[in-house]
Amino acid sequence: MTDPALDLLPDGVVVADADGRVTAINAVAVTMLAAGPVERALGRTLADVLALTDHDGQAWTAANSPYTGLATRKAVPEQAWLLPDGTEVLVTARLHREVRVGPVSAVAISLRSGRGRARLDRDRSDLVATLAHELRSPLTGVKGFVHALLNRWDKLTDEQKLLMLTTAGADADRLSRLITELLDVARIDTGRLQLHRRPTDLAVKAQRVRDSIGVVTSTPIELECDPDLPLVTADPDKVMQVLTNLVENAVRHGSGTVRIRVAPWAEDPAYVAVTVTDEGEGIPVELRKRIFTKFWTAGTGGGSGLGLYMVRGLVRAHGGVVSVDDRPGGGALVLTAWPVAT
Repeated sequence: MTDPALDLLPDGVVVADADGRVTAINAVAVTMLAAGPVERALGRTLADVLALTDHDGQAWTAANSPYTGLATRKAVPEQAWLLPDGTEVLVTARLHREVRVGPVSAVAISLRSGRGRARLDRDRSDLVATLAHELRSPLTGVKGFVHALLNRWDKLTDEQKLLMLTTAGADADRLSRLITELLDVARIDTGRLQLHRRPTDLAVKAQRVRDSIGVVTSTPIELECDPDLPLVTADPDKVMQVLTNLVENAVRHGSGTVRIRVAPWAEDPAYVAVTVTDEGEGIPVELRKRIFTKFWTAGTGGGSGLGLYMVRGLVRAHGGVVSVDDRPGGGALVLTAWPVAT
């Protein structure tokens, strides 16, 4: 009889003795390997039960020879193999020896679905493709204006030079923000995000964001700040990142006028809220949780798909709140609430 505790494991497990006979197998492995009832698999040879092949048709036991080879070998590293139905699984094995360089007394094999790794590979490919696109656009602008200035300096008016330099500077700022955004996403994922908190004026930060984005967009951006707002405890640079992402997102995906409002949060006066609204189609209720996940994009407006994921991570790291709702009259409303400085 096999150990029933093995059936509690999420991965498939097969154990064989010194003679290469299966002594234990769990239900997950039985299903993966189509080995029939557990009782039927027990006592059979490992080569018979472990029906795994590579793309050339070679069996796992033949390729890895778990009972032969170097006497110091303790494991078989993780490899991708195919089940009888063609599904990819990740297989690793531990080789047990009663003495340090003695014969193998038992082989324990773990089988894990390859879907998780495939999904991770797709995410990485998506990230590379997204970054290549996002980085190329502003970089092309910077290079184009710089070359135009170098090649036609004497023929350009001061107004043309100023416009080119201003636009190139804005594109360079966009590149810098994207790189910072990527670094922050990585730090959020690994729990290594560091915040340099100090009393911060949200109204001032919102004004700077409005002025910065207003230079490079034809979309009207209005700002309304309540008087005598308290300072909040926050990292000023992270506040700028959050507000820049929210306003750029509203400009990219919305229509009409983008409005920014800074005021005490109606739900809790211990927070100051920054609300960003647009006059677009809004965000359906069923999508409001998904928009804060990695690589989520909507429409044809572009974007890395990381901005709102970073927004939520940064605001929560400050002990703040992020919410999405409908704008009265149509459009989307994104609110971030920041704790007041004490």
